[in-house]
Amino acid sequence: MSDIQLHDQKKSGECGGELMLYLHIPFCVRKCAYCDFLSGPATDDIIQAYVEALCLEIKVRSDEFTERIITSIYLGGGTPSLLSSKQVDSIMECIRKHFRIATGCEITMECNPGTAEFDTLSAYFSAGINRLSIGLQSADDNELASLGRIHRWDDFLSVYDNAYRAGFRNVNVDLISAIPGQTPVTWEKILKKVLALEPSPKHFSVYSLIIEEGTPFYVKMNSGEFIGAMQIPSEDEDREMYRLTGKLLQEHGYEQYEISNYAKPGYECRHNCGYWRRKDYLGLGIGSASLIWESRYSNRTDLNGYIADPIGGRTSELLTVRDVMAEFMFLGLRMNEGVAKREFYEQFGKSMDEIYGDVICKHVKDGLLIVDERNVRLTDKGMDLSNYVMADFI
Repeated sequence: MSDIQLHDQKKSGECGGELMLYLHIPFCVRKCAYCDFLSGPATDDIIQAYVEALCLEIKVRSDEFTERIITSIYLGGGTPSLLSSKQVDSIMECIRKHFRIATGCEITMECNPGTAEFDTLSAYFSAGINRLSIGLQSADDNELASLGRIHRWDDFLSVYDNAYRAGFRNVNVDLISAIPGQTPVTWEKILKKVLALEPSPKHFSVYSLIIEEGTPFYVKMNSGEFIGAMQIPSEDEDREMYRLTGKLLQEHGYEQYEISNYAKPGYECRHNCGYWRRKDYLGLGIGSASLIWESRYSNRTDLNGYIADPIGGRTSELLTVRDVMAEFMFLGLRMNEGVAKREFYEQFGKSMDEIYGDVICKHVKDGLLIVDERNVRLTDKGMDLSNYVMADFI
C-alpha cells in the first residue's frame, strides 16, 4: 500500500474548505434503560460551568481553522434542550464570533419532549437553531416507560406543536424499533400514528434497538427478564420492521437516503451526510471526536477534568491510507447512492477495482451489491446485511 497517496486538496496543502462542528452536551434528566452514551444528570452549577468551558474550547480551537467555512453545526447529547435559552445563545454567539459560518448553515439541536416549553424553543430559534431533532423513540406510552423515557406521547405532541409555533420548519423525529415486547403489528401502528402528524415531519431517523453492555437493558437481558410479553424481537421480526418502515415512509413521500434515515426531498440531514462522506468535522465538548484531514482526535471523557481544562487531555490517531480507504467504503455504503468510483480514484490515485475488486465481486455475486458505471451501492438485500458487507472492507 506504500505506493498509494491521497490526492485530494487537503493533502496538497489546501487549508481552506468546509468544516462541520459537533458540540456534545452530556446532560440528561436521567439515563434511559438502553443508553450507553456519555451523558447523565448534573446540577445547574455544573451545567453552567460546562457551558463556560465549552465556549473556551470553541475560542481556542477556532484559531486552527481561520480559513474554514462552517457548513453545519450539531448540538447533540445527552439532552441539549436542558440548556437554558441564555446558555444556548451564549454558545451560538461564541461560535459566530470565532468561526466563519456559511450562509444557510444547517444548525441542528436535539430536543427531548418534556424539557423545553414554547418560550424556550422560540429563544433557540432566535439564537440561530434552524433544525430540531426530537427524540420521540416510540408513540406507545408503555414502550416509552419500558425504555425509561421521561416523556409520554402527549408530551411529544406538545413539544412538536410548540416547535412549529416557534418557527421551526425543519424537524426530525427519532424512533426506535425492535423494542422488547414489540412486534411488526405494533410497530406498524406506531409508524402510522406518527405519520398522521400535522404538519408532517421533514425527516425521520429510525434505528433498531441494540442492547449495549453496561446498560440496565443488558442486565435484564442476561438475567432472563425479557420473556413472554417482553420478549426481544427475533432477527427476522427486526428485518420485517425495517422493511415495513421503508415501505410506509415511502408511501408518505419520504425518500430513504441512508440505512436509518428518511427525508422529504431536500431535507436530508447535511451534517450526517457529511459524516458518511468523510468531510472534516471538529468535535467540541466532553468525549467528542474529530476528523481533520487524515487524523482523528478524541476529547477527554471525564467531566470534571474537561471543566477544569477543556483544551488538554485530547488524544490523536493518524490514519493510514488503508484506514481512509476502508472508511471511504463502509461509510459511503451507508448512503443509498453508495460510493462513487470517480471520487475514489481522485482521492487515492487507484481505481476501486484495483483495491477492492475481489470483495466487490463476491458481494455482487451474492446479490448484496450493485455496480454501475458511476457507483457501488447496497441492494435491498445488502441493506439487510449491511454490517456483514461493510466488515469486508475493513
